[in-house]
Amino acid sequence: MAQQGVQMDRETLSCSMCLDLLKDPVTTACGHSYCKNCIKSFWDEEDTKGIHSCPQCRKTFTPKPVLEKNIILAALVEQLKKTGLQAAPAVHCYAGPEDVACDVCTGRKLKAIKSCLVCVISYCEKHIQLHLESPAFEKHKLVAPSSKLQENICSRHDEVMKIFCRTDQQSICYLCTMDEHKGHETVPAAAERTEKQKELEVRRLNIQQRIQEREKDVKLLQQEVEAINGSADKAVEDSEKMFTELIRLIQKRSSDVKQQVRSQQETEVSRVKELQEKLEQEIAELKRKDGELEQLSHTEDHNQFLHNYPSLSALSESTHSSSINIRPLRYFEDVTSLDECVFGWNDKSWALCCYTNSPNCPLRSSVLQSRSVPGSQSRYSVFLQRL
Repeated sequence: MAQQGVQMDRETLSCSMCLDLLKDPVTTACGHSYCKNCIKSFWDEEDTKGIHSCPQCRKTFTPKPVLEKNIILAALVEQLKKTGLQAAPAVHCYAGPEDVACDVCTGRKLKAIKSCLVCVISYCEKHIQLHLESPAFEKHKLVAPSSKLQENICSRHDEVMKIFCRTDQQSICYLCTMDEHKGHETVPAAAERTEKQKELEVRRLNIQQRIQEREKDVKLLQQEVEAINGSADKAVEDSEKMFTELIRLIQKRSSDVKQQVRSQQETEVSRVKELQEKLEQEIAELKRKDGELEQLSHTEDHNQFLHNYPSLSALSESTHSSSINIRPLRYFEDVTSLDECVFGWNDKSWALCCYTNSPNCPLRSSVLQSRSVPGSQSRYSVFLQRL
């Protein structure tokens, strides 16, 4: 209430022009008060009009009024300055619904700037000073404001949990070691945190290595896409030169060859792109996991760290091969050797029919062999047949 009264007095005794406490306060005939220099400067600008007005109510005065110091207001301003209460906390310093409030403040609470893991209390800037200045609090652990301090209190003994039970994998207080955890393997929570922190760094290193491997695989896949496209383009170009020398039927088959080469190209590119997308998804997941572990590594609260560590440290096994095999750079090179097959026959009624996957076609000569990549399909074949 006292702070509200001081804040109200401060607003009442403030100049509406400079928004500061009144300096040499003067009051116009309409009852509004200003700093003498503020209203004087305002009226100096109106001298050219010959009419002077109040900045608030716009009441005009003719001639220009003579301003006299308001002694009562000046005394009130001086009294307000002497109390030292005018420096009340700004509104933005008070704790909101989502802020961590100071546990020491009474009435309207200020925002906490630190939480003490020993005291299990959060402090504002004013009340934290004792922790910062007194030697008695040197060993107290101050962390960023946390609304989960009560999670560090043993629900059974109402004591701070500073011990970690390795047998049951949970944080406990010193009294727990004397009853339900008696005989268990226990260590200080800080020591367990240090141990787990080392494991975390090792896991992060493994993740980063996997990321590098997958990024290398992605680059190899990109190179394979370029090889497929380049090889397909070259095959189409050579087939066009060859088919222009053949009769109308061969020219029609030329169109079929191009169509099926492009179809095979699309199939191969689609396969590679699909594998690339899966690898990129795995990379993104690994980066996300790495980010979570990095954030966990900076957690200052040992118990929160130990609570979250098991669920965040688990890594899913990779569903993909650790290496990518790149095929030879030429995928359709044998298409250009068709002239030897076609023009080597004396009977000109023999002609090129089509590409096919059928194993029953006569005089079949494979030109697109299966490569050494797992999961690859049989390549298209070319054959000769009497029409």
